[in-house]
Amino acid sequence: MNVSIPASAVGTDWLAEIQPAMRDAPPSGIVEVFNYGRGRQGLIPLWVGEGDRPTPPFIVEAAKASLDRGETFYADQRGAPELREAIARYMTRVYGAKPGGGAFAPDRFFVTIGGMHALEIAAKLTVAAGEEALIPSPAWPNFAGAIRLAGAKPTFVPLERDEARWRLDPERLAAAVTPATRVIFVNSPANPTGFVATREELAAALAIARRHNLWIVADEIYGRLTFSGARAPSFHDVMAPDDKILFVQTLSKNWAMTGWRLGWLEAPPALSPVIENIVQFTTSGVPVFGQRAAAAALDEGEPFVADQVARMRAARDIVCDGLAATGRVRFARPEATFYLFCAVDGEPDSRALALRLVDEAGVGVAPGAAFGLGGEGYLRLCFGRAPDEIAEATRRLTNWLER
Repeated sequence: MNVSIPASAVGTDWLAEIQPAMRDAPPSGIVEVFNYGRGRQGLIPLWVGEGDRPTPPFIVEAAKASLDRGETFYADQRGAPELREAIARYMTRVYGAKPGGGAFAPDRFFVTIGGMHALEIAAKLTVAAGEEALIPSPAWPNFAGAIRLAGAKPTFVPLERDEARWRLDPERLAAAVTPATRVIFVNSPANPTGFVATREELAAALAIARRHNLWIVADEIYGRLTFSGARAPSFHDVMAPDDKILFVQTLSKNWAMTGWRLGWLEAPPALSPVIENIVQFTTSGVPVFGQRAAAAALDEGEPFVADQVARMRAARDIVCDGLAATGRVRFARPEATFYLFCAVDGEPDSRALALRLVDEAGVGVAPGAAFGLGGEGYLRLCFGRAPDEIAEATRRLTNWLER
């Protein structure tokens, strides 16, 4: 059978036919290296932001039990009431009290398809075409991606680094505000640097937002993965009930649930009808059986989180001590997260170096250039894996550096 092709379709430049904001979204430098090294026999993958552990059985069993009960129908757009209650219990247990005092209420929380969906909603709520968002940088590239997909402009504010830590300069942040600025995105603890904002730095950022009537989008997903023995400082510690802050959270990191795509957005309850509509128009809700698993993680998962932190602390010390001993690698020892952001003397091109390490060292890392302003010249290594595997990766890297 001959199939005729409409003349109008011949030679069509399909990229020219779609919206520029979608077409011009920059590709991920992390994915490029990942694809380059995919399938390499014996390669140790430290390039993406996840650990090597599967989800623990008690979480998986909660999902299986839900499926056995036939919970395969549409869900509440805001999230299952039981999960929102579990989130409220968890937040009260970890953060003590909501702004203004008292326990967190379930109506502050909206279940999403992972933290990225929560971030996308937060961007849509706070910034639009022709407006700007401030991002302390180096930063996870998805912040800028979500802003650009909303038609707005990301403006990067460089973090500062000394031998001890990365830090946020409030004067530099304030100087970056323009009449078009609508929101400040703050990721602490931060991907990729491991930076943890102090309570004073958070209060200073909040004072700037108040002065200019800006929103803050607070990504605090690594707040439990700290090596100080306590959770990280949070905007919950310094905010008032009427402050314009949206919080992004995820189940991915603490409970080894990256592939489940479960997270939540915390927002003023008055925004509930709007957020519910956005969920309806984007995902139409989160599968119930996944939400049952999430509730189990939050209610029963503290021993697993403690073990995660201990394991990551051991891995951090192995890779930091090993690379520091070469005398060629510079970094601020990460205070939290499971990332080491480091620079190698004499290697200014992070993309080229990351590709070479795949070929020559058998280790996959993310190029710092993928993390925006201030990232070039660095590499990001995810050490959220078994300490013995991190020891082998460190051995390979140090051998390569010494050649």
